[in-house]
Amino acid sequence: MLRKVATGASPQMVWERLLHDKPMFILDVRNRDEFERWRVEGPRPLATLNIPYFELLDLEGETEDVTEAVMRGVQAQLMGQLPKDRPILAVCAEGNTSNFVAEGLRRLGFDAVNMEGGMEAWGNFYYWRLVEETERFSLFQVVRPARGCLSHVLVSDDRAAVFDPARHIETYHELAAAMGARIERVLDTHLHADHLSGGPALGRHDHIPYHLHPYDAIHPIDMLPARIAYRPLEAGQALHVGRAEVRVLHFPGHTLGMVAFLIEGRYLLNGDSLFLESIARPDLGGKAETWAPLLYASLKRMAELPDETQVLPAHFSDITAGDENGVYRATLGELKQRNPGLLKLAEGEQAFCDYVLASLPEFPQAYIEIKRANAGLLSPDERKAQELELGKNICAVGK
Repeated sequence: MLRKVATGASPQMVWERLLHDKPMFILDVRNRDEFERWRVEGPRPLATLNIPYFELLDLEGETEDVTEAVMRGVQAQLMGQLPKDRPILAVCAEGNTSNFVAEGLRRLGFDAVNMEGGMEAWGNFYYWRLVEETERFSLFQVVRPARGCLSHVLVSDDRAAVFDPARHIETYHELAAAMGARIERVLDTHLHADHLSGGPALGRHDHIPYHLHPYDAIHPIDMLPARIAYRPLEAGQALHVGRAEVRVLHFPGHTLGMVAFLIEGRYLLNGDSLFLESIARPDLGGKAETWAPLLYASLKRMAELPDETQVLPAHFSDITAGDENGVYRATLGELKQRNPGLLKLAEGEQAFCDYVLASLPEFPQAYIEIKRANAGLLSPDERKAQELELGKNICAVGK
């Protein structure tokens, strides 16, 4: 928990406080364009103030104490806007400048702490939650809150499979070790565009098979074949993890090789076809008008699954969509009653396609390069990876 004696807070400490609705105020001192692109968010509305550090700082000379300068800036500009009844979390890009801000606030009598590692650390923070536990298997959801990325780990008889892993593969090793399990296979629902997949790296590191549909083993814009080792997935194929069965279902539309994994006939890891609050965008391969009808047909088939099917997507765009434990899931029956894209299916293919094409967000150019990296056509270093993954995912249609 955040306490008055603390000077820094890890992303996990911040998330747990947000999840349990404990009051907190965010003072973000990054540039305005960076703040608009993404910010610290929680399951509920969060009071936040953005003032760039260079606007707040009031240095009178090169040798002046930075904290003193921050104190003057706060006193001149912010005293009436900062709360005294809750902790203030100071945030910057990497946790350095915000550390001076937090110290200045403390000297002025505020209960202030610094976000350790800044937004870079927030972007790389993960947690996991149990989705289901039976005598035969345990299913976990791994959440990356800042980017809205979701992956899943299935454990049965001390064996584990990882679905849609992000690039920080140590997270999945830690989860498997906590369960006393060994990861024996890794699978991607599709060639991701919004984040760098950890699938190929996990396969190489652990000497285990990496699974991908062959239609996605090619860059859809460059039309170059992937340079990664993978095992092809087929529609209707059955895989087993210990005693748990995983059925492969092919649902093209977001990509040509988009698949879903149906675990034990009930839990649908459906990648980016269907989200809790929206549906997939079909334009990330540069073929929106061609792929929109494929998405329509796929969602029609998906909607025929039993209403009690638990939908577990690979992303969320609304951080408030999680349940009280921070798990992002809903039954298919619930989504058929409220999801705008599923409701649009009833109007027919043309109306559906018109709706989707009119609702496409801006195309992120970085997604082309991310797909290249996920296909093994590029090998970004850590700094480049951070740059490519800056901001939240935009994999859903905008309405």
